[in-house]
Amino acid sequence: MQSLNSAALRPSPLDPLRSASLPGVTRLPAKKKLQFKISAFAAPKRETDPKKRVVITGMGLVSVFGNEVDAYYDKLLSGESGITLIDRFDASKFPTRFGGQIRGFNSEGYIDGKNDRRLDDCLRYCIVAGKKALEGADLGGEKINKIDKIRGGVLVGTGMGGLQVFSDGVKALIEKGHRKITPFFIPYAITNMASALLAIDLGLMGPNYSISTACATSNYCFYAAANHIRRGEADLMIAGGTEAAIIPIGLGGFVACRALSQRNNDPQTASRPWDQDRDGFVMGEGAGVLVMESLEHAMKRGAPIIAEYLGGAVNCDAYHMTDPRADGLGVSSCIQKALEDAGVSPEEVNYINAHATSTIVGDLAELNAIKKVFKNTSGIKINATKSMIGHCLGAAGGLEAIATVKAITTGWLHPTINQFNKEPSVDFETVANEKQQHDINVAISNSFGFGGHNSVVAFSAFKP
Repeated sequence: MQSLNSAALRPSPLDPLRSASLPGVTRLPAKKKLQFKISAFAAPKRETDPKKRVVITGMGLVSVFGNEVDAYYDKLLSGESGITLIDRFDASKFPTRFGGQIRGFNSEGYIDGKNDRRLDDCLRYCIVAGKKALEGADLGGEKINKIDKIRGGVLVGTGMGGLQVFSDGVKALIEKGHRKITPFFIPYAITNMASALLAIDLGLMGPNYSISTACATSNYCFYAAANHIRRGEADLMIAGGTEAAIIPIGLGGFVACRALSQRNNDPQTASRPWDQDRDGFVMGEGAGVLVMESLEHAMKRGAPIIAEYLGGAVNCDAYHMTDPRADGLGVSSCIQKALEDAGVSPEEVNYINAHATSTIVGDLAELNAIKKVFKNTSGIKINATKSMIGHCLGAAGGLEAIATVKAITTGWLHPTINQFNKEPSVDFETVANEKQQHDINVAISNSFGFGGHNSVVAFSAFKP
């Protein structure tokens, strides 16, 4: 997430976690400037063992543009904004009154009516996206019974968990007492339940848990899921992220962090990564899920192979709760380690789906770190999915991974919209405002989260 803006770059104190001018807040000690040297890359060597090569065979999502992958990407390619004024609740008293709110969500055919009424949207989005991903992998409905379910796992994370259920439970306790708290309060609020419910529904008995690393969550899940396959612990993993935080407490919490854009008069242009007039990120929601399996398993069952997961990496800035490292070491070393894990040299990468949240500090910090790894950026195109769907927190990496894979398979990059006045220091091709054709060799997708969590994953077209 790394999304709070810097007071040094903007008059208002947008770092409440450091500022001593705010009541009740103690100034954190200044960090000493450390000198680091990024190690040289090892000779790239891609995985060749079909038991350890990981391929993408299905993709599923719930998004502000609907629940179908192709329709979602078509909207992205057209440069359409999904950001609107919030009407799920009365947001009129909030300084930010807009977001990437999902409307008309329909789970019919995926969740039975009784459970559907009880579940938090975070869980509903996961189940629908997961089952749609399985349909794409030719494992929908009864077909799931064709695989060894003991060797099939689920790893769908969330940054916030069942926030509406949690909020409702606290309200019931305060207003009516503990006897009025629903018995589903704990099960539907905890972060592991999305993976658990999807596995229970499908009967998958392999690795199953949740990772919660704020807005880096989805990529952490892809990385962990792939490693379960590589270690021979699973043949197939359903992995990604889910989030449903556009509710009063979610919006209010990020308002309190002073992280959100306040462009209420023009919400559709509020998310503007790398633009000089950006003023914070825009909240989004949804789910993005991949079916990942070993090449050997996919080939044996004749699966539709969409793309290949080459590798990934995760690490921590170990610096600050919300701000990225000034020296960029966390992000640059994470990218380097991801390329090493993928067996890819920097020269092979020619597309980056950036984290790019539209915050003052975060956007440039990411690009500066990228430049440390990629010495020649002239052939690299970079874009920002969040310019159209907002920042979907724990689900961001999942929805962006799907956009990355679709870019690989279609040969078209979606635009970064709202590029009106680009930062002079941004010397990348950012696919400003109009889609572009691009023959992608290797793509990486970046995600970063509060706490200094960094995660990077690499994809390419599948080549037997």
